[in-house]
Amino acid sequence: MSILGSRLKKLREKHNLTQERAGEIFGLTKYQIHRYESGISNPDPDIINKFADYYGVSADYLLGRTDSPNPPEKDDIPEELNTLAKINQLIKEYGIEQMGFFDIEKWKSLSEEEIEEIIKHFEWVVHKAKEKNKAAREGTED
Repeated sequence: MSILGSRLKKLREKHNLTQERAGEIFGLTKYQIHRYESGISNPDPDIINKFADYYGVSADYLLGRTDSPNPPEKDDIPEELNTLAKINQLIKEYGIEQMGFFDIEKWKSLSEEEIEEIIKHFEWVVHKAKEKNKAAREGTED
């Protein structure tokens, strides 16, 4: 078994996923997951990045280039990227990928009303963030 395969299996099991469920999440078959975990074949870089993002580890960790699952914190990471990482974590926690969040075909089946509801929700979230940021700026100008 390869380092990559061993780590993929360990992470999948840590997240209580079957090979079949992992395949569904990553758009692969159970057989492909098995082949990656057993070291019979290697995923392409895009799939490795999907694994890393989903499991919250670095691609370097998956590939055996480091034994640290997470890269050290960097002070120069823009706040926007930290926010995106938090959103990505929420997507995983709430199982949005199970609803086809990234599946364009499933988005096409939404009604106009459902799309409007999503747009309104996003607009509300952005509005609340702007209010919070404005209040924070005003609080520092005192």
